[in-house]
Amino acid sequence: MSRDYQRTDRIGAELRRELADLIRDEVKDPAMGMVTIQEARVVRDLSQAKVFFTAMAASLSQQESVAQLNQMAGHLRWLLGRRMKLRSIPKLNFVYDTSVEQGEHLSNLIDHAVKENHTDPD
Repeated sequence: MSRDYQRTDRIGAELRRELADLIRDEVKDPAMGMVTIQEARVVRDLSQAKVFFTAMAASLSQQESVAQLNQMAGHLRWLLGRRMKLRSIPKLNFVYDTSVEQGEHLSNLIDHAVKENHTDPD
């Protein structure tokens, strides 16, 4: 079991690196903003990969960004096939990663609570 797990992790990490390069070099739409690939999770049989991303300074909504990347997934998969040494490239499914925004929100809440605690006379 651990061997498969390690292999999917290695493939996911390589997929993340290659996709980051491809999106930076191939996606010419300024409305997408700066896309950052956070993680690529590959299923055990390597048939599919869930790719988590964030987009900074994008004029598109999260749903529009997801739709646009999923529309380009076939082309990106083809380009990955030319770069990666795998028998078959997983089908890509892009998902907007909200964890960065959630972390920032929690950090702001903590900062606000600490500030209130320091200004409270009790």
